[in-house]
Amino acid sequence: MEIIQIVGIGILATVLILVLKEQKPVFAFLLTTAAGILIFLFLIGKIGTILGTLERVAESSGMEMIHIKTVFKIIGISYIAEFGAQIVRDAGQESIASKIELAGKVLIMVLAVPIISIIIETVMKLLPT
Repeated sequence: MEIIQIVGIGILATVLILVLKEQKPVFAFLLTTAAGILIFLFLIGKIGTILGTLERVAESSGMEMIHIKTVFKIIGISYIAEFGAQIVRDAGQESIASKIELAGKVLIMVLAVPIISIIIETVMKLLPT
């Protein structure tokens, strides 16, 4: 089971980080980042499987792939922004973490504008004139 491996990596990294933090805080941060990236890489295959399944469902329903790919990009931005903000937060830089989260939200809004426009147009067509 992957969760046991992921938890094992997390616990091992935590113990090593606690030991290193007193003597070499820079190495402790690097280990924190490496552990986070390793766990993220563990999940990439699972995320790919989920995206493939959702893509097949969208194709079979007749949904335009440009819209589903935009939603995938939005989800990706949110995960990456959250991951980056957490790493920066672990380094004690709360203000930079907040800026990363803000940038993620702005980029999500940029990608969402075409979808929101389509929804508004569809609603306007449904309303009686």
